[in-house]
Amino acid sequence: MSLTAEAPGFLEVYSNGCVKRFAPEIALASSESSNGCNSKDIIIDPSKPVTARLFLPPHPPSSSSHKKFPVLVYFHGGGFCIGSTTWLGYHKFLSDFSLASQSIVLSVDYRLAPEHRLPTAYEDCYSSLDWLHNQTGSEPWLDEADLSRVFLSGDSAGGNIAHHVAMKAMEKNAREEIRIIIKGILPIHPYFGSEKRTEKEEAEIAGEDVRMNDMFWRLSIPDGSNRDYYGCNFEMCESESERKWCEFPAVEVYVAGMDFLKERGEMYAEFLKKKGVKEVKLVEAKGEQHVFHVFYPESEATRLLQTQMTQFIHTH
Repeated sequence: MSLTAEAPGFLEVYSNGCVKRFAPEIALASSESSNGCNSKDIIIDPSKPVTARLFLPPHPPSSSSHKKFPVLVYFHGGGFCIGSTTWLGYHKFLSDFSLASQSIVLSVDYRLAPEHRLPTAYEDCYSSLDWLHNQTGSEPWLDEADLSRVFLSGDSAGGNIAHHVAMKAMEKNAREEIRIIIKGILPIHPYFGSEKRTEKEEAEIAGEDVRMNDMFWRLSIPDGSNRDYYGCNFEMCESESERKWCEFPAVEVYVAGMDFLKERGEMYAEFLKKKGVKEVKLVEAKGEQHVFHVFYPESEATRLLQTQMTQFIHTH
């Protein structure tokens, strides 16, 4: 048995198909958190399984214009192969965001590659919208949820997932098969790619970032596919709603100035604009690295990101 792929400290994949994951520090859900924001773990689909962590602010909404909390559905990053809503960085970031934005947050744990290659993550994460609708009236924590104001977000691979879940929701909405209204998506340092390299990728072709990037795509896309698979290359994402891009939700794309994937985020924003999406904004955190908010959830840059996301939510 030989090691065929490795993300040091996080993932090892062996020739016999064995996959070992090593989680960093994790956080337990709690109804007695230090910041007052409650959290609990729930099951979205026990047959797969798909689980999630739900965050609830301590006080009811104070705004007279919105009687209930908006809902942020969040998808963690990790190249589709690692990551969890239980990781301390995600728990801290989303707990603080729920409190600061006065939003209910549903953070989804989808099945991971290479055991479950794409499009499994898209299907699992879309099922969280069905769960939201079906649990209304039976899940007490959703009593104050405004399902006409649902937002999708996620970092890295999770930003990619947010796009594809929004695409599927748009198609189902066109067929009147969805009862959740997505008002906007907020991809953070979104993880996309293509067979054609960006300038930065070409310049660093022998570097660790490019190697790791290629490895995660190799492990996550379907066997026989390449980086022009629609889940990787957004330009290949055709849909029956191709002529309905004007109905796509408002988008605020966050990029980091020192991020290897910054160009991909910029390209994604330009792609949406050219498709005719009515509202697309690009926001850069200068001098910051990829998913800094997960590794430094209490930094000034993270607080600014939370403020920017809050402003987006409360203006839509």
